[in-house]
Formats: sequence, structure tokens, C-alpha cells
Amino acid sequence: MKVVLQRVSKAEVRVKGKVVGSIGQGLLLLVGIAKEDMEADIAFVAEKCVHLRIFSDDAGKMNLSLLDVGGEILAVSQFTLLGDTRKGRRPSFINAAEPEKGKALYDLFTDKLRSYSIPVSCGIFGAMMDVELINDGPVTLIVESKTRN
Repeated sequence: MKVVLQRVSKAEVRVKGKVVGSIGQGLLLLVGIAKEDMEADIAFVAEKCVHLRIFSDDAGKMNLSLLDVGGEILAVSQFTLLGDTRKGRRPSFINAAEPEKGKALYDLFTDKLRSYSIPVSCGIFGAMMDVELINDGPVTLIVESKTRN
């Protein structure tokens, strides 16, 4: 599992011009599910995302988590994060989960995030989406499950 995490002032996702998810201060998570991912990967990455201390405290130091600041999450599925570009000019997506498994684990991931009592908005799995954000900082990190190299 690979997640590109961006600290945002606000973010929204649209499908066919219609807003399907939006948040204020919090995290935009671009979520890639790999074919070898399991529930343990989902739990590890969800826990890591909500507890990372990447929000500023009163002294301006990145010392607070999403939970500490009462932030929100916008989770957007993005299988292209698993694209392998090492050979040729066209990415290979053989490491991405098949759609059925990917959707099931993506749904499990968003449920796990909600279990922390965090407001979670989502895109639509498998849809073409437009994502708009204001990256705060900018702060962008990559969070991967323990089973990835």
C-alpha cells in the first residue's frame, strides 16, 4: 500500500464536474492499493496517517497530529501510485490490486480512518476525478505499508 499524504488548508474532489468530497484543514490522501496488500497493511497505514505529527504547534514546530488539530481527511483512490516506470515508456500496473480487491481494501481503509472519529470524505473508486487542493506548507509525504520494500 502506498499513500501520498498532503497537509492541506482545503481540498475537494469532483466527478463529472460535481463535488463528491471536500474538506477544510486536514489531509488529502491519494491511496494506492497493491495486489499483495492485506488488512494488516490497511491498519498500519491508517494509524500512521492519523498519528503523524505534521501540524504546527504554538511554537511553529511540526508537533501535532491530525487528531490533535481536529482535522479532516479526503481519501482518493489512485491505482497509478503503483505504476512501475523503470522499463519502457508506458507504466506497468501489474503491482496494483485488481479492482474488486482494491475497492474492498480502499473501503476498509476509509472505515478504519473513520474509526478514529475523524470526518472522512472520499472520491469515487475507479472514477475519473479532478482533485483540487491548497497544500499547506507545502507538506507532502509518502506513507507505505510495512510489507513494501
